[in-house]
Amino acid sequence: MSKDIVIRIENVSKQYRLGQIGTGTLSHDLKRWWALTRGKEDPYLKIGVENDRTSKASSEYAWALRDISFEVNQGDTLGIIGKNGAGKSTLLKVLSRVTAPTTGQMKIRGRIAALLEVGTGFHPELTGKENIYLNGAIMGMTKKEISRKFDEIVDFAGVQLYINTPVKRYSSGMYVRLAFGVAAHLESEILIIDEVLAVGDAEFQKKCLGKMGDVAGDGRTVIFVSHNMQAVQSLCSKTIYMKSGKIADIGPTDQIINSYLSREVNNRVSVSWDNMDDAPGNSVVKITGAEIIAQNQKEDDPITIKTEIWVKYNLYLLKEMNTNLSVHFNTASGLMVFNAASPIMNLAAGHHSGTMKIPGNLLNNDIYSIRLLVVKDGTTIIYSIDDLLTFEISDIQREGNWFGKWEGVIRPILDFTLI
Repeated sequence: MSKDIVIRIENVSKQYRLGQIGTGTLSHDLKRWWALTRGKEDPYLKIGVENDRTSKASSEYAWALRDISFEVNQGDTLGIIGKNGAGKSTLLKVLSRVTAPTTGQMKIRGRIAALLEVGTGFHPELTGKENIYLNGAIMGMTKKEISRKFDEIVDFAGVQLYINTPVKRYSSGMYVRLAFGVAAHLESEILIIDEVLAVGDAEFQKKCLGKMGDVAGDGRTVIFVSHNMQAVQSLCSKTIYMKSGKIADIGPTDQIINSYLSREVNNRVSVSWDNMDDAPGNSVVKITGAEIIAQNQKEDDPITIKTEIWVKYNLYLLKEMNTNLSVHFNTASGLMVFNAASPIMNLAAGHHSGTMKIPGNLLNNDIYSIRLLVVKDGTTIIYSIDDLLTFEISDIQREGNWFGKWEGVIRPILDFTLI
C-alpha cells in the first residue's frame, strides 16, 4: 500500500440475516462451519436480497454492503451521501472495526477516532471526565497525552459545569458535544463522523464543521456522512454516493452531489387532493392543491433559467381568520434561496387560491423544493408542509466559453454597462 494511502477497501461486503443473529439454526451453522473448514465459500453468501428497505424481503439474508472498493489518501476529506438505508452507517462501522466485513479486504493505516451515533464509546455510569480518559486510552494514548488535551476538549464541548457528572444524565446535545470534542481533539490520524451533528444546535454544527476543516488542514484524514449537502460541499473534496448498499458514483464533491440530487429527487410540479379527508392540513386549514406553471412555453418543454414561473396554491379554511401564506423556496441541498409572503388578509371560511410569480432570469439551474406555511395574524404558523412541490430548472445553450454552472443560488440579468 502506497505511503499516501491510509485506507484501502477491496470488494468489501456485509451480509445480515434478517431478524436473526448468526444463521439462526444449528443445521445452518454446521453447514457454514463445514464449508469454511474445507476452505469452501460460505454457502449463505450465494443468496441474499439487495439492500432496498422499501421492498418486501424474498430471502432470509440481506446485503447491507456489496462489493465496495475505494482508496483514501492521507489528508483527504471524503464525504459519503445517499438516502436512508443506503449502507452509509454500515460502511462507517466496518471502517471503524465496530463490525467485521463478511467478505473482502480492508487495510487501514493509523489510529481512528469515530463518532458514529450518540453515546458510542461512552460508559453511562462514568463522568464526562472519566469518559474522556477512557476514550483516549482505547485509542492507545497515554494519560499524559490525554491530560494535555483535556481542557481544550472541555472548552470546545461547553460542558464545564457537568464534567464530573455521569454522562447518563446528559442531554443528547451535551452527549454529542462531548463526544465530538473527544473524537476531534485526541490525536488520531483518521476522523470518522456519522450524521450525529444533526443533534446539535446550528451554532455547534458550524463549530464542528470548522473543527473538521482544521483537522483536515493538519494533514489528518476526515470521513464525513451527512444528509446536509451544503456541509458536505463545504468540507469534502471527494464524495461517494451510495445506493442500496453499493457505490453508485464516486468523484469530485460538486459532481457527485449533482448526480445524487438528479437521481433521487423526482419532479413533482403538480399535486391535488379532491377528498378533503386526504388533504394535508389540520382542524383549521387544508391544502387542496399546488402547481408549478411555466409561462409562454409548451407543456413538455423543460423549465429553464429564462422561464417565468407561477406557483399556484389552493387551500380551504375551516373558519374565518386573518391569514397569509409564506413560501420558503429551497435548493434540494437544503439552502434557502428566499422566503416570500403574501399580504395579510381577512379570509372567510371556504376555498381560496393564491399565486406567486417568479420572473425569468433570476434563479440558477438547480433542483428546488417548496415549503408552504399558513400564518395567522402575521405571527403564528398554524400549518406548514415541506417539499410540497419539487422541480428542476435547467440551463440553456449560450454563447461564450463558460459552460459550467454559475456560482451562487441566483443568476439575475441586471442592467450592466461597459463603455
